[in-house]
Amino acid sequence: MKHAIYQMDIVPGKPEVNRERVEAWIRETVRNEQPDVLVLPEMWTTAYTLKELEQIADVKGEPTTSFLQKLAAMHKVNIIGGSFANKKAGNFYNSSVVIDKKGSVVHRYDKIHLVPMLDEPKYLAGGTEKAKVFELDGVKMGLIICYDLRFPELTRSLALQGAEILYIVAEWPTVRKEHWKALQIARAIENQFFVVSCNRIGHYGGEDFAGTSMVIDPWGEKQKVGSETKEETIITTLPLDIVTKIRKDVPIFVSRVPELY
Repeated sequence: MKHAIYQMDIVPGKPEVNRERVEAWIRETVRNEQPDVLVLPEMWTTAYTLKELEQIADVKGEPTTSFLQKLAAMHKVNIIGGSFANKKAGNFYNSSVVIDKKGSVVHRYDKIHLVPMLDEPKYLAGGTEKAKVFELDGVKMGLIICYDLRFPELTRSLALQGAEILYIVAEWPTVRKEHWKALQIARAIENQFFVVSCNRIGHYGGEDFAGTSMVIDPWGEKQKVGSETKEETIITTLPLDIVTKIRKDVPIFVSRVPELY
């Protein structure tokens, strides 16, 4: 399963500009690479312009969801749609959407854990629904957003539901970049699945963002690592058959004794 990850800089507070950039990237990437799955970062429409959300956030997932649906169907490609600021039921959420190559929405997720270090709890509401797996091309997958990475119970629940790939979409700052790297490796090893992350680069609101988008196999080996500072497209093909092999060779799910934890 071939992936293209867009480690992008984000123009703060300019959704239309960022949508134009993503549309151009998708068009070029599909033409040059023919990937099965495209991956975008967290809050890619606005960046963390939280004070401006009343004016620039999506409303009930629009227009971003329809925008991605159109591109997925046009280019016949699956899209892990990063996340975007989204107003619904009177609150703002950090929302993700996954679109299949027919242009259908197959998964929605609102970020559960709001990061205090970037003031999310002051402006956003946390998701209230449990994280669930979804499927693209018959493969079970899970998705989390940035700070969710620090909560191993969340990713373990996705593994127990059968996920073979975990996507992490993020705006993870440079000041905590070693945590970003170490936690992804830990999640891959302890859950024996692929971890595919998409982080932004650039600077906003006094923070530098760490880039270093990664692809980690179920053995914890880094297959791809992005630059810390450059906007780039990371291309990788995941040999999904090794998930079954590693889970058989080191049978942690059989060895679990959850009633004693």
